[in-house]
Amino acid sequence: MSNVTTTPRATRISEPTTPISTHPGSRIWKVGFSGEGRPRDVFFAEPTERTVLWGLSRIEGTAEGEEEERMLRVKLQDRLRRVFHEILLTDPKSRKVIIVEHPLLPLYIKDMMASVLFDNLQVPSISFVSSHLLALLGVGRMTGLVLDCGYLESTALPIFASRPLFPQLKTTPLAGSRFTSHLRALLLMFATYIPPLTTLSGAASIPAASRSMRVPEEVLTDTVMEDIKARCCFVGEMLDSDFHPSPTYVDDGATEMEVPRSESSQADYDPAIDTPASPPSSRLSSVTSPSGFTALTNALSQAVPGTGAGASGIGRVSGEHHLQVISSMYSRYSTATDLSLKVDPPPSQATGTGQATLRIPGWVRERAAEVLFDRGDVDEGSVVELILDVLLRVPVDLRRTLAGSILIVGGTAMLPGFITRLQNELVYVLTHPPPPRHSTRPDRPALPAYDPYAPLRPLAPYIAVLNNPSPPPPPTGINSSAGRAPAFTPATLPWVGGSLAGAMKIGGAEISREKWDEAEAGEEDDDDENLDIQMGGTGGSLIPAKRPGFHLPDWTRAPLPPGAPPAPRPPRLEVTA
Repeated sequence: MSNVTTTPRATRISEPTTPISTHPGSRIWKVGFSGEGRPRDVFFAEPTERTVLWGLSRIEGTAEGEEEERMLRVKLQDRLRRVFHEILLTDPKSRKVIIVEHPLLPLYIKDMMASVLFDNLQVPSISFVSSHLLALLGVGRMTGLVLDCGYLESTALPIFASRPLFPQLKTTPLAGSRFTSHLRALLLMFATYIPPLTTLSGAASIPAASRSMRVPEEVLTDTVMEDIKARCCFVGEMLDSDFHPSPTYVDDGATEMEVPRSESSQADYDPAIDTPASPPSSRLSSVTSPSGFTALTNALSQAVPGTGAGASGIGRVSGEHHLQVISSMYSRYSTATDLSLKVDPPPSQATGTGQATLRIPGWVRERAAEVLFDRGDVDEGSVVELILDVLLRVPVDLRRTLAGSILIVGGTAMLPGFITRLQNELVYVLTHPPPPRHSTRPDRPALPAYDPYAPLRPLAPYIAVLNNPSPPPPPTGINSSAGRAPAFTPATLPWVGGSLAGAMKIGGAEISREKWDEAEAGEEDDDDENLDIQMGGTGGSLIPAKRPGFHLPDWTRAPLPPGAPPAPRPPRLEVTA
């Protein structure tokens, strides 16, 4: 009989040496025990409002900013105590904590988490590890380019031999938050709202078409928007005359759904609803510009009430006309079906019977995510330009290796068709150089085109996304790694890497509670010394003693030598008689 036995899950978890892996995001948290294949719980940081726990802006030095930081500390303490005492049901004093952190996590939030874990929960030690590095570890790789499409921003970070190349990091605000606001604007403009009937007898006498109206803003709550994103939207194929998508299944007819009032974000979507329909190849490339959806977003901010300064007058009329042109263009080539959702009516219509109906056009479901792939904006690059810009910044000898090991993670990447569309866009940009510019004078030749990605065009055959669910066939003679990653969801890959790191007892620098307490004791001694008076020169001035403080390890806090480096001394010549 073999001596190898399997340890039951409950027995292994009850061991006090099993660390806790947590991935605290600005909107969604994932928590669980190390060594497990999926988190124990995934919950919203703001469960009632489903908004972000912190943002990218911070007000320092004001009473309002101090109040926001105090409220944030209270919320972080409440969430962390809930993780230990309600979700994991374990004693925090006996569990090490691995925090999966974003590379651009604000330092004051990082300090708040450490303070709550050490001072309030009294954990023995914590360690912060980069989410991009752990995601790459979760798929069994040590080198790759990781793109994290989160809620506030999308961040691309190259990693070589388990060493993140932080100076080459790039980010863009085109992420889940921008997609949500763009989708809400499209629904307010093009979706149809049918209020509930006032009486049950009016169902046969009043047709639904006569009750149709524009969608009230109160209907599109954060809960409804999350359900629409998770269950109705998908990413369509590229619309270009040179790109021919593979034929897919098309579902005819409209479909009716009901938005449940419970936590429906974890529900499985219906394949018949989320099946992307491939539009026929057309000449849309000659009609649409690279910044077409940038113009659409700007027009939406003028046309939708309450979303911009020019919400009325001539700007609104011209914006609505532009939106109608965009709508007719996409609806002509879209074969996605319309959806009817049951939603709760606003308080002004709560006297009706039953729920209201929200009808979403099929082209909105299919093309709302185009805002993430919009190219041509200098200030806000698309996710495709983000990856290509990172490849331009890394050393030349690493470009081919990183281009063949691209990993896509994050909640926004969970949209059906997102990863496949991203790889197709990368190949398309590298294989289609921009056309030459026309000269203003006929006696001069055409001007050369501005091609920022010319050094990357030889890498087009080697582009591969590790977790592409439907990778294209590789070119002849090239061993592609596309689609070879384990079948973990992109949203949980960083947590899975943290779970693996905790089980293997590897990770970042570990901060013990004893070191934290010693630093706090030293700060208290420094506070007492600040009362001393330091006299300098002939005049007396009160100069407070500088407190060194305790800094958590972070790549932005790398120690630098003070002052300029010393100049080399000239050689000394000795003259002998």
